[in-house]
Amino acid sequence: MTVEPGDPSAQRLMSIGVLGGTGEQGRGLARRLALAGHSVVLGSRDPGRAVTAAADLGLERVTGAGNADAAAADLVVVAVPYDGHRALLESLAAELAGKVVVDCVNPLGFDAQGAFALAVPEGSAAQEAAAALPDSTVVGAFHHVSAVLLLDPEIAVLDTDVLVLGDDRAATDLVQDIVAGIPGMRGVYAGRLRNCRQVEALTANLISVNRRYKAHAGIRVTDI
Repeated sequence: MTVEPGDPSAQRLMSIGVLGGTGEQGRGLARRLALAGHSVVLGSRDPGRAVTAAADLGLERVTGAGNADAAAADLVVVAVPYDGHRALLESLAAELAGKVVVDCVNPLGFDAQGAFALAVPEGSAAQEAAAALPDSTVVGAFHHVSAVLLLDPEIAVLDTDVLVLGDDRAATDLVQDIVAGIPGMRGVYAGRLRNCRQVEALTANLISVNRRYKAHAGIRVTDI
């Protein structure tokens, strides 16, 4: 039987490191990935803080460590604030060499009018990650998933699609399969890494939607 990307039966369990794992997005993704069966290491510049954050989640499959130890996992998710993004990745380039690195960072600014997309010299945070990690395979994903919903223990199924972008088919297929292991989620291939700019920027629009409607909006792609 041919298994298409996004079919949960294609998923293989692995160790996943989350850089920036003590933030809400990082903890939320760690929680859902652990519930899907993966072993997750929350990474932080302060290992003690990561250990505490992992303990607070109360899941056997989630542990905390320094960023370098989290980067030793099979696959690594980057969920750090944009202002420290490139410097952290450059410092971990050796640890991340040969790995699939999933970047979910959204370069955003905020002013009195709300959220807006920041200009990134490389075009997007994902492209910046690829430039900082020449020996890794960077995939963009998880940009539009609400941290509030990820962390909510009352929500078992997350009704959202995850846009997955990258230049390596095996890597984007792998990430789609990981997404499919989270109940309600579907990974949708959305183009090459160069198309991450508008995906990251769309987060500013979703923040505006959420503020107007007091919601936690996500994305659904129709007719596929």
